[in-house]
Parts: sequence; structure tokens; C-alpha cells
Amino acid sequence: MTTMTAREKAIQESFSLRMDEAELLNCMRCGFCLPSCPTYLETGLDESQSPRGRIALMKAVHDGLIAPDDDVEKSLNLCLGCRACEPVCPAGVKYGHLLEEARDIFNDHNEHSAPVKAVRKTVFEGLFPHQNRMEHAVTLLGIYQRSGLQNATRKLGFMKLFPESMQAMERALPAVPKKRDMKNRPRSFSALAEKTATVAFFSGCLMDTMFLETNNATIKLLQKAGCDIVIPDGQNCCGALHGHSGEKDGAKNLAKRNIDAFEKTNADYIITNAGGCGAFLIDYDHLLKDDPEYADRAKAFTAKMKDITQILFELDFHQRIELKMEPQTITYQDSCHLRNVMNTHIAPRALMNAIDGANYREMENADSCCGSAGIYNIVESDMSMQILDHKMEKAKATEAHTIVTANPGCLLQMKLGIEREGLSDKVRAVHIVDLLLEACGELTH
Repeated sequence: MTTMTAREKAIQESFSLRMDEAELLNCMRCGFCLPSCPTYLETGLDESQSPRGRIALMKAVHDGLIAPDDDVEKSLNLCLGCRACEPVCPAGVKYGHLLEEARDIFNDHNEHSAPVKAVRKTVFEGLFPHQNRMEHAVTLLGIYQRSGLQNATRKLGFMKLFPESMQAMERALPAVPKKRDMKNRPRSFSALAEKTATVAFFSGCLMDTMFLETNNATIKLLQKAGCDIVIPDGQNCCGALHGHSGEKDGAKNLAKRNIDAFEKTNADYIITNAGGCGAFLIDYDHLLKDDPEYADRAKAFTAKMKDITQILFELDFHQRIELKMEPQTITYQDSCHLRNVMNTHIAPRALMNAIDGANYREMENADSCCGSAGIYNIVESDMSMQILDHKMEKAKATEAHTIVTANPGCLLQMKLGIEREGLSDKVRAVHIVDLLLEACGELTH
């Protein structure tokens, strides 16, 4: 046993009680995960920044062999949570579950400063759980963009007061919709072809505000695929941001509200168009496994989850609908969570390869993280930008005119990479549903 402070002792006791020891022991220390881990590679093969190393740290804290000090917490926080280690693990270790539990324990015992506490309370309790407040916040961004304030801010050089990555991020933000557009959309839609399924659409928080047009494109594609669509009232943020940031109780509350909302639809499938959201939604059965009221309901919920590309692929959308566009080279950046958790990577590629005029080129290491990882590019900006710069080297090697993604965070990150490389007049980044609707002959934005 090692000497610990009172706080460290409390954390260690929580690790001993709450961490899944069987899952920690499941790791065979084989090292198959190492080549798949971005932070291990980017830190020059630092073992403490690898999945194997982090699991060893968690186990040592669990057993009381080391103190859960700042170095342990930093190692856990520098992890992207991309879960690329999971598909390559021969033992099937659920690393993502271990990471989220460990982060939650640290957060339970952290004494945040007053400013940090206020920001966390605003984000996790005041903003994301309330869709109407998300709409208000995005509306303010729209006013900034449309009023001339954005142009004035840039001309006056105000943005130069911020780090370069923040300047590029501001330039990469999409043009956001007006509030009336967010409010006026119907809650149900009928199939435009022979009916194939009834689906409930998880519209998301950011997706249904900042990326509303991509949601609208998703609905149109589902209609063309023969789906009746319902968008349940009462749904809210998926809880991924909470779960990844040590706010597990908040994530559970959001999960329960979503299950309540979607159960009422009796839909065949629940569809999402955001890889990060989908991966957290499909893990609700784990999140609520100890809840006697919701455990079985969560299993039923997750059994219906599909990404938009997967349902289109299964319904032979790419074979039934003519897809055509102006000749161009395209490439694809996997959403980590879509690939590693939802196991969806064949479907998007099949859909893109079916587009007449699109010359698809596979990006080297397309399955490695782009560095977005939720709010990682804000809280761990240096590592995020280092990963992004290397990702853009691979993207440029494809000579693609269009970089396609399947997640809003990845989309913004790739737009940011294009800005940082000075390629905004030559290369674009688009969500795959926008690309597909464009290939159907419809403008998306």
C-alpha cells in the first residue's frame, strides 16, 4: 500500500468498490491495442498514454498499489475515448466502460474552482438537457453570423486575440438556421416510396439546431427509402457529453427520458445520423444495467438502434435510387464511435461507391481519430491539433475534393483542418447524408 492523502484514499476506495475488477483483469497486456491508440503514438510510444497502460493504472489504483494522483487523472483525461482499442482486443475488453467509470469517480471527488464549477453546471445542467435553451444559444450564434457582427469582428482583428485553433474553428462553423426553422418542422413524415419500415428519428441537440439542414436531409433520404418517420416529443440530448466528462448521473437521467420518449413510438428502428450520439445510445443497456426499472427497457431500446447509413444500406437505397454527381474525388473519415462501437463502416463506403461521378479513394488510417472527440479539441487543444495535422496529411494524399464524415464533431474538425491547411477554396467537408441527398439531385444547403 502507498501513502495517500484523504482525497486520494476516498478515490481509491471508490475505485475498489465501483470499478469492474473482472473487466480490469480481462486485459491480457498483449499490446494489440497499442498501434491503434492515437495518444500512444502521438506521445512517442508513452505506455501511460495507451489503453494497456491506462488499464494498468486503473488496476493499480483499484488494488491500492498507487495513489490516484494528478498524473493518473491526466493520463485518463488525455485519452480521446475513441475506443479504437476495442475492436482489436482479442479479450474483448470494454475499455470505454472502464474509462467512463474512472472519470466519473475522479469527478465525484474533485473540488473544482468556482469558475469551472459554474461552467460545468451551465453546460451539463443548464444547457444540453434543455432543447429550447440549445435553440436559444444557437439563435444567438445565428444573429452573430447574419447581423454583420461576424464580419466586423474579423475585419477589426478581434479574433486574433484568441489562439490560432480557435480562430480557425470560428471560421469553420456552419451557417446556422433561424429559430423559426428549428421550431416549425413537423413531427412525422410519410414514405415517398413503397413502405419498408417505420422509424423513430433521434434528432439530437446540436444536430437539430446547428446542423438542422443535415437532419432535414436525413429525413428526406429515409422517405425516399420508403420509411414512415416519427420524431418523438420529449427526446433530449443523448448524454454522451455527460458520460464522457464524469457526469454519469446526468447521463442516466437523459437516457431514461429518451427511453420514455421512444418507447411510445413502437417504431421498427431508432435512427441516428451522428456517430458519437449513436455509440452512446447503443450503450444505454450498459449505462442502466443496475436500474431495476430501466435495465430491460434499455436493452429493448438499444436493440433498435441503427445509423442512417446502415438502414439505407440494408434497404438497398444505393441500388434502388439513382445517385449521380459532378465528377469529383471523395474520401471518408470514419467516425470513431460509429466504427468502433456501432460496427458501421461497410455501409457508408458502399453508399459512396454507388455514386456515379464520385471517385472514391480510401484515406490511409481513415479509422483513426481526427482529434475532435466531443469537446476534446477544446479541453486538450494541443494534442487535438497535433492529431488533426497528421490526419490532414493523410487526407491531402488522397487529392480529394470532398472529405465525407458521419458525425458533427468530425465534420467540424475536418472543416477546421481544411482551414488550417489553407485549402478552403479547394476542398470541402460534408456529412454523408448531405452528400447522398446531393447525389439524389437535391441541394442540401
